[in-house]
Amino acid sequence: MSMQEVGDNTVLTPIAIFPIPNSVCFPGTVFPLHVFEPRYRTMIKDCLKSGQLLAIAHTQKVLRESKSSGSLQEVLQSNQTTYKPCSVFSAGRCELLDTLDDGRMYLQVHLESRFIAMNEIQTLPYNVFECKLIEDKPLIEADKVALSLLQQKVLKRLLAITADSTEVQSILGSPTWTGKDPLAFSFEIFGVLQLDADIQQKILEMTSPIERLAYLLNFLNKQ
Repeated sequence: MSMQEVGDNTVLTPIAIFPIPNSVCFPGTVFPLHVFEPRYRTMIKDCLKSGQLLAIAHTQKVLRESKSSGSLQEVLQSNQTTYKPCSVFSAGRCELLDTLDDGRMYLQVHLESRFIAMNEIQTLPYNVFECKLIEDKPLIEADKVALSLLQQKVLKRLLAITADSTEVQSILGSPTWTGKDPLAFSFEIFGVLQLDADIQQKILEMTSPIERLAYLLNFLNKQ
């Protein structure tokens, strides 16, 4: 994977963009992907070969509607609806799990970091953008204490409102979650929750873990 350094010493990373409506992903999570369109099968093969990062991006709008009937045969042979991706997304490495005889691919995307799209450098057969890494603002010691308290409050509230779900209680009450680093928690908890995609996109764009968890706690307290 190549990177370009611009005038202000900001490193730009070329990233292939996979726009999927209502799919907002956070760093530290794994996204299961089923790929069937020709352009995206090409994209995955290129990413696997070169090591280029792949982004899963929520969408802003439809750019071009599909004219196919949606049958499996047509989907495998022609590209479907084209979307404009949101400019902020998470990206990571592809892990191929299986390729079917008809060309369909099953994989996982291990999302590592957040980026913002800066410059489009490829349009066809799929989008590639030069992207800038998004990092959280530094935390002072008092912030770390506040973040840890927020984590505990969020977990307590989630356990309270999911009391009827044995599965959720088992997951959130496990040492994996109760002992999770607060910064990682402020991202990864959104991989467990089913929130509206536009709300998740807003949270993804926040650059403070305290802001993310405070927003989530306020949302949960209204439920």
